[in-house]
Amino acid sequence: MLKRRGFTFVEMLAVLTLIALVAGVAAGLIGSNLGGAKTRAAVRDLTAALRQTRGLAIVNGEERGLEVDVDARTYQVPGKAPVQLPEELSMKLLTAATEQTGDSKGVIRFFPDGSSSGGRITLRRDDHEWRVEIAWLTGEVRIEEDR
Repeated sequence: MLKRRGFTFVEMLAVLTLIALVAGVAAGLIGSNLGGAKTRAAVRDLTAALRQTRGLAIVNGEERGLEVDVDARTYQVPGKAPVQLPEELSMKLLTAATEQTGDSKGVIRFFPDGSSSGGRITLRRDDHEWRVEIAWLTGEVRIEEDR
């Protein structure tokens, strides 16, 4: 009787199917983590832009405002180009009525003493929500995250 060595076609097909399944799951996990990282970076960048605007107001001794366009999902630091948020993020703006410059536009204003007009910018992706809170009295900018 002859002994055969090697794998049958069915065994090879089963192994290749398992490898394809594992690769598909891994790619999905990596892709979702990259999207989450991109979103978190956008939230941190918005927070940094608000803090930069506050710093400009204090250093220059004059009012400065960060402009927000909810429909276009953009924000703009004074003297800089507008920044576009990722498509998967939705945006809401809460600011004083006097700071609303249109139906979907408004300004978060900072004053030379560090205070601000106050407000909140809410960013949402799927079931995650980030609220960037701007305190009116101190001008402090902080992020609150809901999962």
